[in-house]
Amino acid sequence: MPEEVLFESERQVDRDAAADYLRTVADKLSDGSSVTLERGGEEITVDVPSSVEFEVKVEREGPADGPGEIGFELELEWPEDGTDDSLSVT
Repeated sequence: MPEEVLFESERQVDRDAAADYLRTVADKLSDGSSVTLERGGEEITVDVPSSVEFEVKVEREGPADGPGEIGFELELEWPEDGTDDSLSVT
């Protein structure tokens, strides 16, 4: 399935600013609020359902014989139509 990027933001910040951003998103997830992401004049609001697929990944990119770049990714994913047979309750 092709991927369509609806919003993307990448910038250099210090660790405290990254933690503050994650904390704000976590608070919104915890209380069931919509999450609004902003960059310049662009913004997108996402209503995250109560059950999501949560992926945590650490990866290294770069040459096998030299220093590369480490990526630490957190991803929430859910069906756009609000259904997910894999999360059925029996």
